[in-house]
Amino acid sequence: MKTTNESIRDRMVADLELAGYSPSTMQAYLRCSDRFAEHYMRSPGELGETEVRCFLLHQLKVRGVKPASLKMYVGALRFLYSRTLGRPEVVESVPWPKVPKSLPVVLSGSEVEQVLQAITSLIHRTILTAAYGAGLRISEACRLASSDIDSKRMVIHVREGKRKKDRYVMLSERLLLLLREYWKAARPPGDSLFPGSGGEGTFVSPDTIRGALRRAVKACGLSKRVTPHTLRHSFATHLLESGADLRTIQVVLGHASIRTTTRYTHVSKQHVARTKSPLDLIGTEEGEALG
Repeated sequence: MKTTNESIRDRMVADLELAGYSPSTMQAYLRCSDRFAEHYMRSPGELGETEVRCFLLHQLKVRGVKPASLKMYVGALRFLYSRTLGRPEVVESVPWPKVPKSLPVVLSGSEVEQVLQAITSLIHRTILTAAYGAGLRISEACRLASSDIDSKRMVIHVREGKRKKDRYVMLSERLLLLLREYWKAARPPGDSLFPGSGGEGTFVSPDTIRGALRRAVKACGLSKRVTPHTLRHSFATHLLESGADLRTIQVVLGHASIRTTTRYTHVSKQHVARTKSPLDLIGTEEGEALG
């Protein structure tokens, strides 16, 4: 017979699946709720607001977790008590932590080239090249299927991205050549381009790709903290610097809000440099609008 805690965890898994959460968010929420139960060595059903607040303070002051991680704990416990346990009063007064808005790390074009060339595995290099070349999230790149590559229209069909939304992104000619080289060498069975060790129907783990990128960055001697998402940030910034408008970048990245996309204007040096100071406009025809 299952323990009470196991039963609650199973219910939480079902609730997360029904709510349409991504696998990565599901894993993070379950991990946070597991740590909450382990901290008290009791079932969450036996705990309340006092324990939730003390646990969060412990994460902040004793374990020193960062605001983004603390926000994940708050989100997990809010879901656990509001949805799974039906006790929203336990967490309704727990505040969301403020997460500092830092600018994303961006690689230069030469740094991107250097890192991609340092990846020795063809499958790993192909996935990470797709991540940069099409601005894909690493989970989206790993899940690509042969049928998603439309070489006639030169687009990639990204299926069930964030918030379960489909979108189309550009297919780089250079990426297409690499995909063909990879396909001829690997001949992946089924439709999945990058199958996992579980065979047909599975795909390579994003963690495997993160490890490959980490080793490549180390081999290049770069001091920047580079993750697969850094390639996505670099893609967006380089698009902006190449003259693409923000609306196009928003659509390609699959951002729900243009405000998320505008942050790339803050990291693009070329974009800032092309913007004239009003000091240079005063006394000119362009500056007449200034009064």
